[in-house]
Amino acid sequence: MDFQESPTQTPNREELLQLAIRAARAGNKIPAREMFHRVWSDDKRNERAMMWLAKLADSKAERKQWLTRVLAVNPNNETAKQTLHRMKYRKSAKDNRTLLLFGVIAGILIVLVLVIFLVIANSAG
Repeated sequence: MDFQESPTQTPNREELLQLAIRAARAGNKIPAREMFHRVWSDDKRNERAMMWLAKLADSKAERKQWLTRVLAVNPNNETAKQTLHRMKYRKSAKDNRTLLLFGVIAGILIVLVLVIFLVIANSAG
């Protein structure tokens, strides 16, 4: 008997996982997250639930936490590894852009101070 046909029947873990995936794909993020959490609560090693929880995470920190849990269960999970690597690369690139911007601003300020100093020195002399 199908779970959707009988509301009194409780879905097993796999059925709940499939319902959660359908909900996530349909854009129903909150109920999908609740179902994935239930699956994960019953099975802390469920990679699929954790990967979906990473995908539906509300923040980068939460996404990183789920992906790290996946790798703790399965260090060979290439999707989790690649996603964490991309996240790290993007953060590094953003940090580098910020440093570059501050460097450019500092350079402009130094040039302006030198120009002002030279103007003052020339007008006094």
